[in-house]
Amino acid sequence: MTNNTQEVDVFLTSIPNPPSIDDLVEGPVISIDKGAVYIDLPPFGTGIIYGREFINARDIIKKISISDIVRGKVVDIGGKEGYIEISLKEARQALIWSEAEKAIRDKQTFELPITDANKGGLIINWQGLSGFLPASQLKPEHYPRISDGDKEKILDELKKLVGEKLSVTIIGASPKEGKLIFSEKSPETKDKENIVAHYALGDELMGEVTGLVDFGIFIKLEEGLEGLVHISEIDWGLVENPKTMFKIGEKVRVKVIEIKDDKISLSIKALKENPWREAEKKYKKDAIVDGVIIKFNKYGALASIEEGVAGLIHISEFGSEEKLREKLEMGKVYTFKITLFDPKEQKMALSFVDKNKN
Repeated sequence: MTNNTQEVDVFLTSIPNPPSIDDLVEGPVISIDKGAVYIDLPPFGTGIIYGREFINARDIIKKISISDIVRGKVVDIGGKEGYIEISLKEARQALIWSEAEKAIRDKQTFELPITDANKGGLIINWQGLSGFLPASQLKPEHYPRISDGDKEKILDELKKLVGEKLSVTIIGASPKEGKLIFSEKSPETKDKENIVAHYALGDELMGEVTGLVDFGIFIKLEEGLEGLVHISEIDWGLVENPKTMFKIGEKVRVKVIEIKDDKISLSIKALKENPWREAEKKYKKDAIVDGVIIKFNKYGALASIEEGVAGLIHISEFGSEEKLREKLEMGKVYTFKITLFDPKEQKMALSFVDKNKN
């Protein structure tokens, strides 16, 4: 009696559990007609793909033949004539999400085209799923560098990447929410805090130009770390447009001048002789000097008295911008009186000396 009971227990435990809704099942195709596909699912009966599920999977069904093994997701039990209703499309979706989770674990890289852009990032399609690549997950060379944070300008920059292929990894997958998140940053990149910790104020380094913007240039110091050379730190002389002075990929020597919040500020001019030190020996307040007009701005005109040393002629001297421009022309040399001279702060104010006045 005991042996019989044990045999029954063994027999019962050997029987697989019947499929439940959302389970993945597979079996050979036993019949195909105009509106349904029948799949053998022993020992539980026959699976059927019909109705909406048949229409949704019609592109797949066209390629199916009798005896092909197919996998489906159970969407109903005991429905039409007792068949187990299954969905090929939902099974495919489930498999894709499973593949996405595996890709995250394996840190798998994909070369995928950018299909669209919005103000937050880029849209990528993978295995029929639409995924999102946040702008914050772009590599430095692709990150939209907009000084004022204007969202429309950022979008314009992101749109330039549409159609391009990027090397990306999946960093997030949520089947329930239908969210797939990508990153262009290498999963092997070291933690930024640890990278920055290797640098100190005053360090002189070689870097590579990775970005040229109106407000300066971005320099790659090592993989995963960039620093900014602000336009004011490029040269002692006037810099109008950094884009005309450097090229992407160019090697540049820089000096670390600030480390704050895991960000590094760099300087190129700090590696050059400060022209204001020599100027301090030569000039003083009330001195008469000659200078060339190098720029107009809303405050007046800027005149250089020697390379890297310039002063402002304030618009108030002339009453209006129109009158200022009548007296002073870009590129011409005029005589000025120094009314403020602060070489330590690199500030100088000039007053126009009109030689035509009696």
